[in-house]
Amino acid sequence: MAKTADISTKRLISLAPENWVKWVTQIPDIGSGEIINSEFQWISRESDVLVRATSPQYGEFIVLNELQLRYKPEMPKRMRAYAALAEEKYNLPTYPVLVNILKESDVEIPTSYESQFAGLHARQDYRVINLWEVDVDIAFTQAVPSLLPFVPILKGGAEESTVQRALQILRADEQLSQLETVMAFFATFVLDSAIVQQIMRWDMAVLRESPWYQQILREGEERGEKRGEERGRREGRQEEILSGIELALEIKFGAEGLQLMPEISQISDLDRLKAIQQGIKSVNTLDELRQLI
Repeated sequence: MAKTADISTKRLISLAPENWVKWVTQIPDIGSGEIINSEFQWISRESDVLVRATSPQYGEFIVLNELQLRYKPEMPKRMRAYAALAEEKYNLPTYPVLVNILKESDVEIPTSYESQFAGLHARQDYRVINLWEVDVDIAFTQAVPSLLPFVPILKGGAEESTVQRALQILRADEQLSQLETVMAFFATFVLDSAIVQQIMRWDMAVLRESPWYQQILREGEERGEKRGEERGRREGRQEEILSGIELALEIKFGAEGLQLMPEISQISDLDRLKAIQQGIKSVNTLDELRQLI
């Protein structure tokens, strides 16, 4: 039976909300209540989760969790906006946390938003957690099951034995077993797709239905277009399209798909390359893709 890969941020955190907020805030005596509605009247969000929390020292407050596949430059301004919206709606102090999942080269990630205009100052601090800096042992020792699907990309987690250990834990619990597809998705970033298939013993095609997978493909296209425009050169645009094709081939077909890259790299027609890049999304087999090439 096919397993769904559509696991929402809210679903992940709801597995153990108290352990999650204790970990992201580092407030040891914190307690959590229910996950509350994070949809604001004029803004629709899918990646943020609000958890009502309490502690003897701080009383009742809101922990705002924002999970991003990759960090984006507009995040400081967004963290300021959502922290303010949460405080206004629930009339409680807000503890904002930004969790970045995949490393974005050497981009410096700020921990606050600051602006100054006409002598007026605005500032919003927030905590930043970069998962690639989080030691993988935390996922196994601190009872934070929401971290288990991210094991492959945690610090020290890119090992077959470590992924297999996490997989055993997921499969031993009916509730956690739903996270297997999420872990498989992130494992493809650090392990060969063939190895991931062998470890998981299932059809990796289910990952193509994951919203995260679709986001990766969209980002590859957007980056190619943006960088190509900035360089203003045909060669730069072609290089970026080829990079996007290579990423899509590896995620969807593994090492076998990458064998087509030498042939594709010889194509200089940008329209033809774009058609191949789009075609990867819809084809189901490499034979179908070869017909496009």
